[in-house]
Amino acid sequence: MAAAAAAAGRCFLLRASPLAPTPPEISMSITTSSSAAASPPLRAAVPPSSGRRVPRPLRCSPSSSQGSASPDIAVLLEVEGVLADVYRFGNRQAFNVAFQNLGLDCANWTEPIYADLVRKASGDEERMLLLFFNRIGWPTSLPTNEKESFIKSVLREKLKALEVFAASDSLPLRPGVEKFIDDALNEGVPVAILTRYGRNGEKTLRSIIEKLGQERTSKINIVGKEEVERSLYGQLVLGEGVASSLDEQLVKEAQKAASAEKQRIAEEVASILKLSVDINAASESSEKIIVTLRAGSEYVGRDVQNCILIAGSQSGVLAAERIGMPCIVVRSSLTARAEFHSAKAVMDGFGGTDLTISKLLSKKWS
Repeated sequence: MAAAAAAAGRCFLLRASPLAPTPPEISMSITTSSSAAASPPLRAAVPPSSGRRVPRPLRCSPSSSQGSASPDIAVLLEVEGVLADVYRFGNRQAFNVAFQNLGLDCANWTEPIYADLVRKASGDEERMLLLFFNRIGWPTSLPTNEKESFIKSVLREKLKALEVFAASDSLPLRPGVEKFIDDALNEGVPVAILTRYGRNGEKTLRSIIEKLGQERTSKINIVGKEEVERSLYGQLVLGEGVASSLDEQLVKEAQKAASAEKQRIAEEVASILKLSVDINAASESSEKIIVTLRAGSEYVGRDVQNCILIAGSQSGVLAAERIGMPCIVVRSSLTARAEFHSAKAVMDGFGGTDLTISKLLSKKWS
């Protein structure tokens, strides 16, 4: 690690060939798919953390004594790419700050370079760094066996820089997202924002959420690590703190079902990636997302199939499909040319001809 830091002074040129510019953005057509059957949500075992609303109990039947029933849908929002285009207004700049902090004066990512690296590495940041330094040359005194630790040091510095960006005006919310949330709340549609998973950690994601303002965030559910662990489904899957009021046999059966779910997730991930994996070890990322989505449905008090995930990531789309949760993609600079076959719709943004609450309520995705 010390050698990696000492080596971060200068780089020598191996090849002078420039990175290819990003091809023009390609428009995507809207796709549809049928939702798989999903089990009803479980009620949260213990109340959310301080400042959060307790999930409303689920209705036992469509009939209600209330004069005007709330819409039977809820909205779950990812943060990265949805609330804010982190990839366009944060990641590239944070990498350049990291390079400066490590004394890498040979490294500077312009927008075309960054976009090309994202495309070639499918957004994998470690691979992006490997591609870049393999092209321009590694720090001159960096031992070959310390390249991995050097990459990790760059990523640590990048995350620190991004946390600063996220709390500043340099990283804005996406146009129309505040009105979208306000319209949902005015229509009685519960809203949850998911921070449990994401590329850049909960601290960065919560800083972005704070840009919505205290009045708005007080009316929505924020589902992070703590909230997931407190949810009943999260407790059963994670195997910690299961409510003592549950019958012991029920707990065992639920944990068996959760284990089977993990196995199915592993099989699906293996099939999608065309890789051979140990079927007994499910994808940690997929498991984390699925647990978060199910916990989100608990906090908003809606069935999984009545929650609509507004996603900015391919992993979120796949997890939603796995549990039968409808999903709509809002494109970002990272997913401008990606395909989302299982999404109900693919939108460019919020408002106008793009995503609105009225479209969700009428289930008109286009």
